[in-house]
Amino acid sequence: MVMIWQDGLMTSSQESTEVEDTAYFRRIKPIEMSEDVRTSYFVSTLHAQGAWQDDELHMAPVSGLVAAELEAYQPRDDFITTRISFDILGKLHAGEVKVVTETVRPGRTIELIQSTVYAQGRAVLVGRTWKVIASDTSRIAELTDPQLPPLEEAEPWNGMSQRWPGGFIRSIRARKFPDHAPGHGRVWITTDIDVIEGEPTSPFAKLIGLTDTANGLAPLAEPSTENVFFANVDLTIHFLREPVGEWLGLAIAANIGKTGGGITSAVLYDTDGLLGRSEQAQTVRLSD
Repeated sequence: MVMIWQDGLMTSSQESTEVEDTAYFRRIKPIEMSEDVRTSYFVSTLHAQGAWQDDELHMAPVSGLVAAELEAYQPRDDFITTRISFDILGKLHAGEVKVVTETVRPGRTIELIQSTVYAQGRAVLVGRTWKVIASDTSRIAELTDPQLPPLEEAEPWNGMSQRWPGGFIRSIRARKFPDHAPGHGRVWITTDIDVIEGEPTSPFAKLIGLTDTANGLAPLAEPSTENVFFANVDLTIHFLREPVGEWLGLAIAANIGKTGGGITSAVLYDTDGLLGRSEQAQTVRLSD
């Protein structure tokens, strides 16, 4: 069942996911490189389908696609990613998309790289990542955020697919802890779907491609019964180190204000422990 937001209401239509699709996106043209600009062309599959409208893409796989393109652009083994941010500029139309990646601020120890996603002839999302030179700081390293219990201690959970429609939500697997509740949640999530068909998915692209789910993992309001819309307009992730493994852990806190704004915050984990933090700004709208 696919829910569509129309005139303040959520309506539904029926769609099925193609069995042969094993990734969120497929390349449809060769990669173009010119003057340090990388341009890639893709078409989305139903696995990338969004939750609010059935003809748009979920931001999570789109952010995973951007992460894969950023990672492939002029890679440097001596750098680490400290922040990646995404701003949604328009509707993430399903179908063909173009991703253009370039350096905004080059440097020997710090650099800023940007990817812009185009759909139906216009820019719909921009992602930027700060990379810094890696160094040994183990002598002063200290973590003050609490650790998330291992995923083996969490129970299988299908609450996401019960609450949300769309191909992307159907593609993820989740495990939650007993204290999971509206506005406060602790979960582990993963997916068996690759970001790009026929290409290995790194932990960097995979886990970034799951982080946007934070906004819908422990919502304060139920979209289907309370006629509320709370899509996020951005996603910012700060990293302590490079991600590892197949599973992303999230400890989520959600807040909704009185004037149409909301914030979803999450502490992020992978199988090696504390990974970083994410923040999402919401546009909150009521239909009544």
